[in-house]
Amino acid sequence: MPTTFQEAHSPLLGQITFRQLADAMPQMVWSTLPDGLHDYYNARWYEFTGAPLGSTDGEGWNDMFHPEDQERAWTVWRRSLATGEPYEIEYRLRHHSGEYRWALGRALPVRGEEGQIVRWVGTCTDIHEHKQSEQMNAVLSRELSHRIKNIFAVIGGIIGISSRQFPQLETLATQLQSRVAALGRAHDYARPHSEDSAPHGGPSQLTEMLRQLLSPYPALDEGRITIEGEQLTVDDRGATPIGLTFHELATNSMKYGALSASDGQVRIVVSSEDGNVTIEWIETGGPPVVKPDFIGFGTELTEIAIVAQLGGTIDREWLPEGLRVTIRILAERLRR
Repeated sequence: MPTTFQEAHSPLLGQITFRQLADAMPQMVWSTLPDGLHDYYNARWYEFTGAPLGSTDGEGWNDMFHPEDQERAWTVWRRSLATGEPYEIEYRLRHHSGEYRWALGRALPVRGEEGQIVRWVGTCTDIHEHKQSEQMNAVLSRELSHRIKNIFAVIGGIIGISSRQFPQLETLATQLQSRVAALGRAHDYARPHSEDSAPHGGPSQLTEMLRQLLSPYPALDEGRITIEGEQLTVDDRGATPIGLTFHELATNSMKYGALSASDGQVRIVVSSEDGNVTIEWIETGGPPVVKPDFIGFGTELTEIAIVAQLGGTIDREWLPEGLRVTIRILAERLRR
């Protein structure tokens, strides 16, 4: 008696052809010869595009892309053909209704016994609704960020107006305005970015970025926050998730940790070895710390930033002398 699903159904599986299997899939499936010329599309492709059977063979497939995406799609495809690397790209594909819908194109090479590429097999997946949701979230994020920055500007303006009524507080008001402006600059590192908004003119060194991020906190000027270690290059890819994480650490420290005490100190140490970067946040001199009983929203945000966005790890230790946070990421993740 057959003991496995495969044994029980092997006669049936042997009767199913590639075309039957591909036509049964919910995705658009295609294949090409080793040189990249398309010679097969499944039923889903023709249902989606409405193209006549066989009309997109050869190089005709490129006409199905949005005109703005055609050259980019060709460039990525040629690179895969030349290197044998997996093909993956998002583009707008013409639907049979006439509209262009976002699709995710992927392909892998099929290799022969001696390793040579004998065929490419790929899929196109309709991701239009997902892409629209992603774009809407990006718009909402930018709008929220814009309003927050406006709030910082309004607060700075109110401080300036109030200082005119109390000239004796002018020096304090100037310092407060400087702190509020610094919070606005720090917010630009900590907020989510889209592809359009991400490249900001921030510092290119990690320690300098952290110093600018923490500049709103008086403890930095007082020497109670120290930043030391190697000078590592960072761009918007690493700046945003790291900025979000350290903004959250500093905020919590002001509420509950070392920065809430007049003598409390925070030491940040940046080091690297063998392509790995370690960033330590070390608190001392503050009130006794206790491991929380639940995971707060801020902690979830830092996990998303470091683990999900940068593929790193973040470890927290609630020691008698204070909180210690160790972040480890690959150096290549700091920049594009």
